[in-house]
Amino acid sequence: MPLFTVEQDVAVVRLAAGKANAISTDLLDRLQRTLDEVEASGAGAVVVTGYDHYFSAGLALPLLIDLDRSGMKQFIDYFSRTMTRLFQCPLPVVAAVNGHAIAGGCVLALQADVRIMADVDARIGLNEVQLGIGLPSLVVETLRCSVPERALVPLALEGRLFTPREALELGLVQEVVVASELETSAIARARDLGRAPHAAFAQVKAALRRPALTTLLREQAAETERWLDTWFSPEARTRLTEAVRRLSRKAHAGGPKAAPSNS
Repeated sequence: MPLFTVEQDVAVVRLAAGKANAISTDLLDRLQRTLDEVEASGAGAVVVTGYDHYFSAGLALPLLIDLDRSGMKQFIDYFSRTMTRLFQCPLPVVAAVNGHAIAGGCVLALQADVRIMADVDARIGLNEVQLGIGLPSLVVETLRCSVPERALVPLALEGRLFTPREALELGLVQEVVVASELETSAIARARDLGRAPHAAFAQVKAALRRPALTTLLREQAAETERWLDTWFSPEARTRLTEAVRRLSRKAHAGGPKAAPSNS
């Protein structure tokens, strides 16, 4: 479950939600509550990180694969609200990407102001198109706001996954550090951002992100329906079902540490 401690005026949120931090309704509930507690704690900035080799390997496909259209719409709407909640956080937010950040896990990292990744054998990216599914409006708008334009084709249209050094070159992350220094580096960066007067930082951050949020609110309902069309397309159902089978086989085999294929 997401928990946080306050270290040097920085709230460090550590995601620990089962195998690979797969994103379920339970994780989203706990993350929402944690963000409320963080903002009420008086902390000046936030670091979000994961556990072991995982930041988050994406949506919890085994829990989602059998949902009907109405159930899946309810889930993706809640996912979008939770990510938007982090995107709008008035405090400085640094993602300390300690391992795999695949699909929904990458989306989680994209909501931060700064992404620092450990130099480990891990992958980060949005591989949804490779599974036959699209990107909800929340993902598209926060992606546009968070990475250079040159990164949009390899990330969104090609659905590639990147090593930490490749992600740095692409502009998906701002810094790569040795794993043992990740949390210290992220806290230091968050403290630097948090030194600005809070009201001024919050106003500028909100202004910078307002165009993305305005477009998101305008387009979200229609884009969600178009996204659901892709989720329930025959090709996507075949690929998603096979991805769930692979995850099941890995779980029974003890789970290798290679990059998973979650959405």
